Amino acid sequence: MLDTKNFTYQCRKWRQFRKLSQLELALRADISQRHLSYLETGKSHPSREMIARLCEAMDIPLREQNRLFEAAGYKALFQESAIDSVDMKPVSLALESMLNHHDPFPAVVVDRMWNIVQQNRSAQTLFTMLSELVTSQDHEGKHISFDPKNLIALTMHPDGLRRFMSNWNKTAPLFKNRLKREAMSSPDPQVHDYLMQHIEAAGPIDEGDLFQHDSLMPVIPVELQMGDTHLSIFSVISTFGTPQDVTTDELRIEAFYPMNEATKLFFHKLLEN
Repeated sequence: MLDTKNFTYQCRKWRQFRKLSQLELALRADISQRHLSYLETGKSHPSREMIARLCEAMDIPLREQNRLFEAAGYKALFQESAIDSVDMKPVSLALESMLNHHDPFPAVVVDRMWNIVQQNRSAQTLFTMLSELVTSQDHEGKHISFDPKNLIALTMHPDGLRRFMSNWNKTAPLFKNRLKREAMSSPDPQVHDYLMQHIEAAGPIDEGDLFQHDSLMPVIPVELQMGDTHLSIFSVISTFGTPQDVTTDELRIEAFYPMNEATKLFFHKLLEN
């Protein structure tokens, strides 16, 4: 039976996942192809330094690097700290500062599964408003079958915010393709399956023609229609540049910006009230 947890399997899996030949990886890691072959067949045991070199050459995320170290019999190199731990305080304070600075426009921090772990006042107020609208428009009285604290579920689920997106048909294929790319680029089966489940839960999405317009906009905004209020927003995603903790490596900040003056005015008034 194939042991998928040993180093030889994991190393070979990552090389194939990155679509690298043994020669290409050997050149990137500055080792001989013969030595790499010995590592992948178990004829040679890797040192910690060699594992770190291979991980850098294959641009492997910290969580997966830990698995490689453990597969070779070493202790995991990187910690996975809780966001509210003492060690993470500088990171948490930096995130809090970024979120607060972005008010009155919404901004959230999400983990690798797109769960919202932090948000600013504007995001909390906006999502509360939208959640109340979702509940009030649920005329069948059924239980909301998605996690409102998960940004993907909140956006993609048929019972979620898509009900208020006047341009859902235009943005849905983009959301779907973005999640698909993320799922296919993740070697972690848990992440892959999780994202694909959300794509399936969204139901049929008409791919249509994304290039049907003569003039393409720099970004396609999300158009929200809440009663008489119409909002047009787009987002920018940021990550940490030099993460040394699994949690930090996987956190993302999604900051939303107004596409027009009316939306800008709405958010300014939102916090004032």
